[in-house]
Formats: sequence, C-alpha cells, structure tokens
Amino acid sequence: MSDILDFQLLVIIALTFVIHLIGTLAYAFRIAGIRTGHIAIAFSLFNVLVLVSRLSNSLQAPFMAKRVETAISAQAASGLIVDFSLILASASVATVVGGLLIPSFQRYSSNAVRSFHRTRSMPRLLLRTLTPRGASLAMHSLALPSHRNLVQLARPKNIPFAMIAMNFLASALWTVGVLASIYAGILEPEFRVTASSLSSMINGIATIMMFILVDPYLSGMTDDVVSGRVSDGHFRRVITWLVISRLCGTLAAQLLLLPAAHAIAWMARAL
Repeated sequence: MSDILDFQLLVIIALTFVIHLIGTLAYAFRIAGIRTGHIAIAFSLFNVLVLVSRLSNSLQAPFMAKRVETAISAQAASGLIVDFSLILASASVATVVGGLLIPSFQRYSSNAVRSFHRTRSMPRLLLRTLTPRGASLAMHSLALPSHRNLVQLARPKNIPFAMIAMNFLASALWTVGVLASIYAGILEPEFRVTASSLSSMINGIATIMMFILVDPYLSGMTDDVVSGRVSDGHFRRVITWLVISRLCGTLAAQLLLLPAAHAIAWMARAL
C-alpha cells in the first residue's frame, strides 16, 4: 500500500508542477506575440498548453482526494501535512523553472507563431515539433535570463506594484485553493465532500482578481509595447516582477494552507 501511496504522491507532484510551469510560461507567449506581431496567434497557440494544464488540474484533485480517503481509512491522516507541503513546494519549483525558461520558450514559441502564420494548421505544427528539425530548433532556442534585466530589478522604476501585489495574492489563493479544501476534509471527515466543493470559492476569488485586475492591465501594456508607447525592456522587467510575485505567492501558500483549511472546515460545518 505504501508503494501505491508513494506513486500517488509523485503523480500529484508532477501534475502540480505541470500546472504551475504552464501558468508561468504564459508570459513567454505575450513576449512572443509582441516580437512576431501576431498576438492573437500567440494566445491561440498558448491555449494548447492551457488544455494540458486544465487536464492536469482536473486530475490533481481526484488523486489527492483518493490519497486523503485512504489515509483517513488507515487512521494515518495526521502525516499528510508533509505531503501537502511537498506538493506546494513543487509549485514553487515549477515557477522558478518556468521563469528561467521564459527566454528560451519565448524564442521557441516565436518560431512556432511564425510557422503557424505560414501553414495555418495546428496538426502540422504539432507534428513538426516531433521531428529532428523541431528538436534542433528547441536546442537552438535555449537562452538564460538576461543579466541586464536581473540587475535592473534593483531599480524598480515605473513598476506597477499594486498590480504586482494583486498577482501575488491571486497566485497564493489559486495555489492553495484545492489543497486547502481537501485538507479541510481531514479536519472534518464527515463534511469532506462539502469541504472539497468549497475549493471553487477560493479559486473563484483568485480567478476574479487575475482576470479583472491583473490580466487586463497586462494586456493593455502588451498593446502599448506593440504601438511603441512602452519599451520592450520595461515590459520584460514587469514580467520579471510578475514571475517573482507568482513565486512569492506559491511560497505564501505554505503559510495559508492550515488557516485556509480551518476556514473551509468551519464553513463546511456551518452550511
């Protein structure tokens, strides 16, 4: 049984990693859209990765719920806090990896955008990524983050810190939402189904913050870069700050897990 549980944990960690890696790489597609001038195509191609992220998200909760159910049956639920911490840590690691991959992924996705603009065929584009030429292109796209961009973080001029703070809070809530609701089922086993369904409330708040406050501002800035009102360098610095705030949000989720779980457990009892 322990081997099965260890496999379950590895699967959950892998799914969480994929979800947060793709969420971080979203910024690379914005840069690719600006570089190529085909913003709509860039977002359309990113939606392919979004499908992978949503599939991972839909699988994460059942795997985690199964792990909790098994632990409760075996009266070993108290040890699951370590598992939850590891899962949240994988979100932070994925954000770091995604941030480091943005320069490489931006180059690769720019080529993908140009290729799709010529062929207008998603199946052909996907098949090309599996060819030796596609692998070679991926290797040639590898690049480290610019040292200049990192140095300029010490001079945060004209950085929209209110929006950065909103991104931090939304990232923290979105990271902890599902896990806190499942952990609430450990605190109140008789109401664990109700607690699990309450994850949509936390994720809904995070989604509203992201799509009403953060995303429209970033979309407007993207258009400003295309029109020349904002420099590409400034846009990249804002992206860097967004990645940092996203990382800080995943780290804050570690601290929010237990308070959020207790709040959800209380709501599950009160409903």
